[in-house]
Amino acid sequence: MEPAERAARRLLAPSARSGVPAFMVMDVMAAAARIEESGAHVIHMEVAQPESPAPKAARLAAQAALDTGRIGYTEALGIPSLRARIARHYKESYGAGIDPERIVITTGSSGGFILAFLAWLGPGARVAVAEPGYPPYRHILTALGCEPVAIPISAQTRWALTVDAVMAAHRKTPLDAVLVASPANPTGRSLAVGLLQWVIDASADAGINLISDEIYHGLDYAFPAETAAKLSNDALVVNSFSKYFCMTGWRVGWLVVPEPLVRPIERLQQNLAISVPTLSQVAAEAAFDGRDEMEAVKRGYEENRRILIEGLPKAGLDRFLPADGAFYLYADVSKFTRDSLAFAKQMLEETHVAATPGVDFDPVRGKEFIRFSYAGSNAEMIEAVARIGRWLK
Repeated sequence: MEPAERAARRLLAPSARSGVPAFMVMDVMAAAARIEESGAHVIHMEVAQPESPAPKAARLAAQAALDTGRIGYTEALGIPSLRARIARHYKESYGAGIDPERIVITTGSSGGFILAFLAWLGPGARVAVAEPGYPPYRHILTALGCEPVAIPISAQTRWALTVDAVMAAHRKTPLDAVLVASPANPTGRSLAVGLLQWVIDASADAGINLISDEIYHGLDYAFPAETAAKLSNDALVVNSFSKYFCMTGWRVGWLVVPEPLVRPIERLQQNLAISVPTLSQVAAEAAFDGRDEMEAVKRGYEENRRILIEGLPKAGLDRFLPADGAFYLYADVSKFTRDSLAFAKQMLEETHVAATPGVDFDPVRGKEFIRFSYAGSNAEMIEAVARIGRWLK
């Protein structure tokens, strides 16, 4: 190989930090799209995306903003009236008084996590995350030079991080932060207020920062979700308009941050994004006026949850945790396979039901699990159960 060619290859080589695993659900989604191109009907239970549109009020507000002609930048922290409306939401929904100055508008929860990790965690920081858990937690932390510390959870712990497990990891090698999610992806598990307070207090006593992923708040069935923002001013909360408000493609979310982090995050936002898209912020503020629509959508999820909880055991999948919230069932498929990736691929090809292999959420034990999203229609859930039942028998 000529020296010039070797030099060119080095120049074109991707960085080590870019070598994070794929987010498998997106690969499943792409495979399902290829099947649909042939004219087949795929039932999408792989992607965490509501079937319903954004609230009508949000769409009308966006259209009105477009009709004015100019859509410019906003302040880096977000439109002040949107930040104030979110603060009002915390008062109305949780009885929590949150200073709007502590609220930061982000490009979905994904942008929020990047800002939170950059502002609060230095290179090499160790962050406890539940396993199974949302894959981008691990992947973003790794890309930023941090170390995700997997804390295994299981049916024995009702799929929740326990204080004992977190403290055991901290005693072994000190942790810098712990990331909790309630309701959680992929399990749908919610933390009761007492357990959440216990985690917050134990983390504070140990000098561990706490990040709370609350993007599925509003989608709670077993009991109302509590926000860490009410329980501690030192917790950092991540939320989004994607799930409850059905605004995935609008890419708008928010953070509630400890006061000392406001200015550092503002500086990061100024440089990384300038501001969140203005149109999405305008729509997000109006979305709060569409709660009646969103509650109707939520009732649809509750019916979907019932259909799966009652129907999947009859189809042959009888081992799962009935979800407290979100729109997922994490099913044990170990009596059929020890390779959930191959199982999901075969199920998609032979039944045209798309689901996500558990290895996306847990690289080791996830080989025996499949995540089903029930964010679609009631009719599709009924048909999915029927297809799976015919396939497994």
